[in-house]
Amino acid sequence: MKSSTGTDAALADVTPFAMHFAKWERAKQEQEFDRLLAANGPALARLAASYTNTSSDRDDLLQEIALAVWQALRAFRGECSPRTFLFRIAHNRAIAYLARSRGRFPAADVDDVHDPAPDPESGLAREQTAEHLRRAIHRLPLVYRQVITLTLEDMGYSEIAEVLGISESNVGARLTRARQLLRESLEKRK
Repeated sequence: MKSSTGTDAALADVTPFAMHFAKWERAKQEQEFDRLLAANGPALARLAASYTNTSSDRDDLLQEIALAVWQALRAFRGECSPRTFLFRIAHNRAIAYLARSRGRFPAADVDDVHDPAPDPESGLAREQTAEHLRRAIHRLPLVYRQVITLTLEDMGYSEIAEVLGISESNVGARLTRARQLLRESLEKRK
């Protein structure tokens, strides 16, 4: 025979509260997830494109990044900005994706950039310039491609250092070398 105590009654009252609280927490997490992806989706797409060669591979990587962000969001402690947190996850997913896909990717048909410029001639010139630059960036070794891609997303040295897990001085050195390699690559293509 079971006896009912005050503790049992308190637990019965807490359970509906706990369930309501869990639903509220999940809704809050969904809102933060949606906000992060809405604010950083295009940047994440560009980051994913810098690690892949086809639009389908980019989309696969973006899906992996979104799933990893969802899974990690609850653990976010606010020790860095949400953007840094997001890009750190994206970087780690991209590296893991490359490791799994090593040898699978042929050497590079890069997707065209859609440029909704009103003037077709200037739009074409801009598109060709962007394409040359994107291909040159894509040919860089991964350590240089990473810093260039994050720099193009308006990240500062400290934020890039946090995302990549390196020192700020290493970011500067890699960025200098990446710019030098880009300059040389673009001059050869002229």
